[in-house]
Amino acid sequence: QVQLVESGGGLVQAGGFLRLSCAASGRIFSIDGMGWYRQAPGKQRELVASITSGGITNYADSVKGRFTISRDNAKNTVYLQMNSLKPEDTAVYYCNADIRGGPGYRYLEVWGQGTLVTVSS
Repeated sequence: QVQLVESGGGLVQAGGFLRLSCAASGRIFSIDGMGWYRQAPGKQRELVASITSGGITNYADSVKGRFTISRDNAKNTVYLQMNSLKPEDTAVYYCNADIRGGPGYRYLEVWGQGTLVTVSS
């Protein structure tokens, strides 16, 4: 089966930076869109950034100019560079990808287990 494994979360002071990584493994034929979501305590999960297989990106207004999403298709990996972090960025960050296991298969949406990012003031 396919799984996504995130890494790179942790504790950082306001104004600092972190880089999240998410690697897909397992039976993978192709990956379409990939993205990062986050969920803060007591809030709904929200989209942070997404990137298509062709490299077109989309960002939440709250992170524009501070976060950068990128992907390495050869490594089936998506990254999230987070700069100028704010306490309100504190959340569990989840990786998401649409993955096809073989030719003719339909794309399935896969989620990672999440990685905690804590920004102290």
